[in-house]
Amino acid sequence: MGLPFLDSFSAAAGRGVWHADELGLADAQVVATGHAALDAELPGGGWPVGAMTELLQTAPEAHVWRLLLPALAQAVQAHGGPVVLIGAPYEPCAAALAAQGLPVEALMWVRSDAPAARLWACEQALRCADVAAVLAWLPQARVGELRRLQLAAAQHDVLLFVCRPASAAQGASPARLRLQVESCEADASQIELRILKRRGPPLAAPVMLPARNERMSALLAAARLRRKLRLQQQGTVPAGEAATSATVVRIDAWKGNGNALDRIAVVA
Repeated sequence: MGLPFLDSFSAAAGRGVWHADELGLADAQVVATGHAALDAELPGGGWPVGAMTELLQTAPEAHVWRLLLPALAQAVQAHGGPVVLIGAPYEPCAAALAAQGLPVEALMWVRSDAPAARLWACEQALRCADVAAVLAWLPQARVGELRRLQLAAAQHDVLLFVCRPASAAQGASPARLRLQVESCEADASQIELRILKRRGPPLAAPVMLPARNERMSALLAAARLRRKLRLQQQGTVPAGEAATSATVVRIDAWKGNGNALDRIAVVA
């Protein structure tokens, strides 16, 4: 017959033991991703704070904002500090981000092509108490350099996202969480997320998320409608493609990389 105090100790110890066939509990704060299907597969139900999350992609800019924007906006609201972008491949569209809760004044963009300079800027941003989150593109970072960033994030409880090429999936990484982010080949309207590393069992099937939120889908639909209206006025719309009637209101225009992008919305 077991002693009562030993039985109690064993039960308490068992509650704190993580089993590899179970999804682990978060051992630190998390921030909800804003995507319920993804939260359900992450320890604690969100992005880990004070730890590195690694995003592996074929194209460096693909789906990053769609995936991270809800959590970044939430972090800014909670902490009041900026989101530091390091080595972003393109200038973000301020109007589109602001419309989803991330104002342009909350962004700090560090531009540099030198790998050493990007790493230095990332480490300094993580050490700054006012920073809400760091989002860095570090395609050439080595494991030892990533380990330093992971340590800095842990010491200062900062959200850290590092974007790297999909080819890096074959190598080791100190990241607490690793995701491979790809467009779904069978359905262009979906994002395919493969969780390569988490505190939990391997995830056999990818997590599927919409590639665009409802607002962006409406903007793109309105852009197609505007094009059809323009072609119709020019008399060049093919038969059967006449645009339906709607009121089109221009919201914003932004020039990036030499191309003007008109953002419009359909008003019912």
